[in-house]
Amino acid sequence: MATYRIGIGSFNLKDGAVGLGTESSGLGNLKVEGTVKTTDLDVTGVSTFQRYAGFVADDLNIVRDTSLTGEHSTLGDIVVGLNSTFTVSTGATVTVGTVESVSIGTHFSAPIGGVEDRPEKPVEGTVRFNEDLNTLEFYNGVDWRQFTVNGASGRGLMAGGNNPSRVSLIEYVNIATKGDGIGFGDLDAARSDAGGSSSSTRGIIWGGKTAGGEDNVIQYITLASSGTATDFGDTVNQTYRYGAAFGSSTRGVIHENSDMEYINYASTGNAIDSGFDIPSATKDQEGSGNSPTRGFVYGGAGNPTNAGPLANGIWDKIDMVITSSLGDSIDFGNLTAPRSFRPGSVSSTTRGVIGGGYPGSAYVNIIDFITFTSAGNANDFGDLATQGGWVQTSSMTRGLFAGGFTPTKVTTIDYITIASHGNSQNFGNLSDYHNYGTMVSDCHGGLGGY
Repeated sequence: MATYRIGIGSFNLKDGAVGLGTESSGLGNLKVEGTVKTTDLDVTGVSTFQRYAGFVADDLNIVRDTSLTGEHSTLGDIVVGLNSTFTVSTGATVTVGTVESVSIGTHFSAPIGGVEDRPEKPVEGTVRFNEDLNTLEFYNGVDWRQFTVNGASGRGLMAGGNNPSRVSLIEYVNIATKGDGIGFGDLDAARSDAGGSSSSTRGIIWGGKTAGGEDNVIQYITLASSGTATDFGDTVNQTYRYGAAFGSSTRGVIHENSDMEYINYASTGNAIDSGFDIPSATKDQEGSGNSPTRGFVYGGAGNPTNAGPLANGIWDKIDMVITSSLGDSIDFGNLTAPRSFRPGSVSSTTRGVIGGGYPGSAYVNIIDFITFTSAGNANDFGDLATQGGWVQTSSMTRGLFAGGFTPTKVTTIDYITIASHGNSQNFGNLSDYHNYGTMVSDCHGGLGGY
């Protein structure tokens, strides 16, 4: 018959269980030869998990709910089985350098908080769930980025414009392939000069001008389907014609003159006054684009009360807005030449490309580009096949410029490869004129941001 001693030298028995290190005094060491099996192990102090198969560190298999509250390390992998929970409590640390992998069988919960709850000094690789943005995000050593699943089809849509009278037609193309526009549906009315922004599922048409004049109507289209645009709400500060629209994967923004408003794509309702502005000038007819986290406004024309820095009132300035915070804009740099009448913009996650526009005497076909992560002036990219380039959109790799003047209106669609340099190439043709229209896509460079 085996014998044991309680509380003296080896281990102590308390409440029907064997305790190791559960009391502050009177304990020795437990030495075990052979194999130890347990399904009920609570680790509460400074501990090291070391298990070996032969001479190689084996996995630590967790087959019950287990909580770590102190300092711990392991030489093998941590494997959490089905119907089990592995909880690292506040104040606990795990020596990551000795853990090659962690396999989760059922559920993993990242830290949760809003934008304002982010760590002040995050460590590169930190992962958390942002409840304000409803996305999982990580810190890359420079800024916070969002995890996204891009199920976009690469569809670009052109809506409204002039023919030379206004049109309501919406048509689409597949950006990844070449081809002509295909009928999609119609706007609520024949409409021109509207702004456009989009998420991966919805395209937003901001304001514009109809036979009744400028209005504040916001419409949306479901990009994956076809049909007539649906009412979303209204802008609240003013009507927007030539408005500069941009956005992220979750938020759309419109700017013109001294106003900036935004909407959340997933809902419907009136726009919200941001309370901020682009203070460099009171101007309109700007071009616009976006990275995953930033909105950009290119050029524009000054109002009579603020004619701008150039004699003809046309601007070459590039302004930048952080889409998530929507504070006042930041000066980014300048275009290679001043331009208004909404010079077209397409983008990847890292580069914005700006084509066409009107410098005050004639439409131009020049193309510039900027690198989003570094402020500075635009550089020459190449030339469009047509002047103007009135409607434009992009995938992550290819940008489309549709319509324009040669010097008469045309229905041609040109494309560029955003990561390269050079002149545009022929893509196909629109079925109608969409000059002064708007264009959106389900996979532009702004998606993946917050």
